[in-house]
Amino acid sequence: MKHADPSELGFSAQRLKRVDDHLRRNYVDAGKISGALTLVARAGRVAHLSPLGMRDIERGVAMTRDTIFRIYSMTKPITSVALMSLYEEGRFRLSDPVHKFIPAFADTQVYASGKYPAFITSPVERPMNVRDLLTHTSGLTYGFMYRNNIDRAYRHLDIDGTKPGATLADRIETLAALPLEFSPGSAWNYSVSTDVCGHLVEKLSGMSLADFVRSRITEPLGMPDTGFTVRDSEVGRFAANYTRGLDKRLRLIDDPRGDSPWVGDKTFFSGGGGMVSTAGDYLRFCQMLLNGGELDRVRILGRKTVEFMTRNHLPGGADLTELTTGLFSEIENEGSGFGLGFSVNLDPTRGGVMGSVGEFAWGGMASTVFWVDPAEELIVIFMTQLVPSRTFDFRGQLKALVYSSLV
Repeated sequence: MKHADPSELGFSAQRLKRVDDHLRRNYVDAGKISGALTLVARAGRVAHLSPLGMRDIERGVAMTRDTIFRIYSMTKPITSVALMSLYEEGRFRLSDPVHKFIPAFADTQVYASGKYPAFITSPVERPMNVRDLLTHTSGLTYGFMYRNNIDRAYRHLDIDGTKPGATLADRIETLAALPLEFSPGSAWNYSVSTDVCGHLVEKLSGMSLADFVRSRITEPLGMPDTGFTVRDSEVGRFAANYTRGLDKRLRLIDDPRGDSPWVGDKTFFSGGGGMVSTAGDYLRFCQMLLNGGELDRVRILGRKTVEFMTRNHLPGGADLTELTTGLFSEIENEGSGFGLGFSVNLDPTRGGVMGSVGEFAWGGMASTVFWVDPAEELIVIFMTQLVPSRTFDFRGQLKALVYSSLV
């Protein structure tokens, strides 16, 4: 994508420079993160693209514009787009019960009491449908929530993990045998729902999720570094992944040139968190959405489909605070609704963070963040590799810095 002087795109270059100043002073130089890459685009042109710090501290490799990152849950919008492309072909309706396509969910019950494997359950008020999966109102959860006996069972059965040789179909079969946290459609909970969406793509298309995403999204859009594995030839561009120890120092948790699960052949493709990408590749995905489903004369979705996906689909127009059963989310809950694969900003004043009504967004476990603001024709992508994502409020700080640069 073409670059432009920030002033040509309605930014104060001096103010936009504060993004780098803030990240360098408060995070990179302070040793809180290894490095970062921030991209700001408006009206189809890049106003700011700046690598800071290191992508691999141990080897002394600097962050570069073409660094490859684990995007974790920023995979979810891509999987959601993949599934909705099949919706456009009439393959399913959002109201279709999931068990129509994945029979293992036909007998799913709701948790009442007990511990795995001796659960006491009750019938669902209605079957889980496809819209429930796309909006995280399915009753499913994540094992890392540490809230109850359901997510404890997820951890026991390694639902969130990837056993050698496992497939997405294997995970879904195991998942479907466990009770739900709540009856579908009655609450919101961040969950493995998008992994089930990924398996739906496989069932409806007859292709693996990786092959479908490559043939229908990443190759047509020109996203060569986005996929479920890092090619051996590109390992040198793959960033190291870190967490903070009890001493608040960075600790390596995934060496890109070691025994990383992201490098080499895979049998398991997580639609909820299994992809890698670059800032430039992900920008092309976001620009396609901002353009109403098309980029460089390649159409991935129809304009009305994108409009539909980026509206609030929560029951009664509620925001996440009114429906959520847990505290975890990749964005602030207050003032945010949820569409078909994205959070949707309903009221920036309620969340206390600058932005626009109608912007859509999400983030990933390694603290990556993106948002698309149609009102301002704005895309912001922030890449780093620090687990967990709630360690620092990068999104809130970046929004203050970027929006205050618009003049």
